[in-house]
Amino acid sequence: MSTKKYIPTAMALYFIYFIHGIGVSILGQYKQNFAGVWGASKLEDGTFDVSVVLAVIAALGLGRLITLPFAGPLSDKFGRRLSGLIGIALYIFYFVGIVFSPNMYVAYAFALMGGAANSFLDTCITPSILEIFTKNGKVANMFTKFSISIGQFVLPFVIGFVATTQMSFKTIFFVTGALLVITAILIAIMPFPPMNNTTGSEPVKKEKMKFNATSIAVIAIGFTCTSTFQLWLNCNQELGKMYGLADPTKIQTLYALGSMTAVLVTAVLINKKILKAVQVLAVYPTISAIMLLVIYFVETPAITLIGGFVLGFAAAGGVLQLAVATANEMFPTNKGKITSIIMIASSIANYVILNIAGMITKAGGVQGPKYVLLFNVGITVVGILIALFVNKQFANQDNKVKAQLPNAI
Repeated sequence: MSTKKYIPTAMALYFIYFIHGIGVSILGQYKQNFAGVWGASKLEDGTFDVSVVLAVIAALGLGRLITLPFAGPLSDKFGRRLSGLIGIALYIFYFVGIVFSPNMYVAYAFALMGGAANSFLDTCITPSILEIFTKNGKVANMFTKFSISIGQFVLPFVIGFVATTQMSFKTIFFVTGALLVITAILIAIMPFPPMNNTTGSEPVKKEKMKFNATSIAVIAIGFTCTSTFQLWLNCNQELGKMYGLADPTKIQTLYALGSMTAVLVTAVLINKKILKAVQVLAVYPTISAIMLLVIYFVETPAITLIGGFVLGFAAAGGVLQLAVATANEMFPTNKGKITSIIMIASSIANYVILNIAGMITKAGGVQGPKYVLLFNVGITVVGILIALFVNKQFANQDNKVKAQLPNAI
């Protein structure tokens, strides 16, 4: 199979994740605006209680959770293209609908659509990328995260431009919706590779999915690694203000820069076999946990900026994508389904963990963001322990293979 004819398709798929990078971050950047529109109460310092916005952001995870059980099988049965088009259509409804929402309940409904969009896009894009780049699937899939990070990196500059030109913040939502319409046309006409292609030749025969402790642990990493970066992504602005940072949006910029850097660095480390993908699943969360503790104890504006970059690198630099790629290798003929399962774990994290974060923020008042940091440390440490188990299982498997080689000769 020639990969070249599918390169434009891959670029279009990566572009969708660029838009997704904006979509997954933009509510977090405009929490005060939306909280005011949706009638949130004010805190002692005069700012709005953003817990209502965190609840709507969490609905993105619920929307994914509801639809992922259907999105994966649909992608495997009817094709990646249909799954992608459904996802784009739902995302357009989300971007346009959220800005017209008069209260959090209507916004919640549109956020559910946004989450559903994410699930259909995940089960289109990840399998398609793995089927296009059969020889470097793990690295290619990491570049979906790179695309998301570019969107997150660009967003603060776009927000600044919109503010400087005195345009409504709603402009960003409308422009992204229009870009998705164009992308939908491209996805509708561009070629897609054969489904379940793993070798570059003929699609292989499907097999029944059989789970063991290792595969379940990899799925659990989808939960823990998502918790780490989502808690930071949606709570860092308030933390920056608490620590006296004049422009908290800089945290988002450095976070995105860190995640982009991580994708490039990790791609080199994996290609040169300095680190295995499965080792990254343990090393990067360890870095995240250490950084979160440093931020908790060192209350300075500079540490939030440093933390933004380090957590962008270690928490959001492709750990989820590597977990998905690792799971896809374990289930090569059920890529849509296993992608769905990993993303279900990720969605549960997005919904449950962010709802808990909202409660912690509300109960903690002005100290809420610091309590969220401690909560994040606990979740991240659990992820490290799970990743260490996965590494041990992979090492045992490698040792068994090596032990059989002399006999094979």
